[in-house]
Amino acid sequence: PTATPAEVQAALEVTPERYRAAFILAAWCQLRRSEILGLQRGDIDTVKGTVKIERVWLLADGKTVLKDHPKTEAGKRTIHMPPDVHEAVVAHLAQFTGTDRGAWLFGRAGRPIHPFTLGRVWDRAREEIGRPDLHIHDLRHSGLTWSAATGATLAELMRRAGHSSPAAALRYQHATDERDKALAGALPKLAGK
Repeated sequence: PTATPAEVQAALEVTPERYRAAFILAAWCQLRRSEILGLQRGDIDTVKGTVKIERVWLLADGKTVLKDHPKTEAGKRTIHMPPDVHEAVVAHLAQFTGTDRGAWLFGRAGRPIHPFTLGRVWDRAREEIGRPDLHIHDLRHSGLTWSAATGATLAELMRRAGHSSPAAALRYQHATDERDKALAGALPKLAGK
C-alpha cells in the first residue's frame, strides 16, 4: 500500500510528539525502521541538513540487536533532508534527545526504544486515520514512490534508499496518474509545440 502525503500528515497529527520525527524520516527520507532507531545525535548535521545512516537497531530472533552497518553496504549513506523535515528533526533534537553525540534520537535510559514501541505507536495512528493496511515500511515505500514521481533517476533512488541493486529500487516505484499526466504534458515540448 502507498500513502498520500495528506494521509501521512493526518497520521502525524495523531502521533505523540516524541515519535513524529521517526515517521517523518520514514516517509520523507525513506528510512527503514531499523535505520531510524539506529540514529544518534551525531548522525544529524544540522548545518548541512543531512542524516547519516551507519548503524541499525533491529529485532533478530526475538532479541534487539545493534549492528554497526545497515542492511547492505549501499545502506551506509548520507542523505539530505527536505527543509521541513530538517526543521522537525532539529526540534526533536532540542526536545527529546540528549546532548551527547552518541545520544539516541529515539531512546530511553541510554538505549534506543524497542522496535515494537514504534510499531505500536504507528498502529494507533494508522487505525485512527482509517488506513489499517499501512505498515511502517509502507511509509518508506510511499516516500520512494513520491521521489520517483518527481522525476528522480533510478540511480538517484537507489542512492537515497540505500539499495544495492536496481531490482530492489524498482520494487518501490509505481506509476501514478499524476506523473503520467505530467509526462503527457511534456511530450509536445519535444516536438516544439
